Amino acid sequence: MTATPPESTPPSVDSPHYQLRLFITGSTPRSTRAIENLRKICEENLDGRYELEVIDVYERPETTRELQIVATPTLVKVLPEPLRRIIGDLSDELKVLAGLDLAPRPPQRD
Repeated sequence: MTATPPESTPPSVDSPHYQLRLFITGSTPRSTRAIENLRKICEENLDGRYELEVIDVYERPETTRELQIVATPTLVKVLPEPLRRIIGDLSDELKVLAGLDLAPRPPQRD
C-alpha cells in the first residue's frame, strides 16, 4: 500500500524529499494508530515532500530481511540519508520529528 500526498506547494530545492516505509503487522489497533500518527505528522511537517509505503509484514515477510525489521510498527526513513528506524506507534511526535531530522513547526495563529 503506497500513499502519496496531494501537491500543496511545490517543494523548494533546499527541502529534501522523504522516502518512508512503515512496517506493520495486520490491521491491529497499534498498526492503525501508527499509520494515523505518521500521516498526521507528515501532512503537518513535510508539505507533500514525502512518499509513504505501508508494508504489512504478514503479507510481505521478505521485506523485513533487507532492513532487518525485528519489531512492528517500525518506521524506516530511507531518504534523505542517513537511514533511521523508529519503533512504536509513533504517538510521540517530538521523537518522530527528531528521527526524521525535522524541527517542530511553531503553532499557527488563528
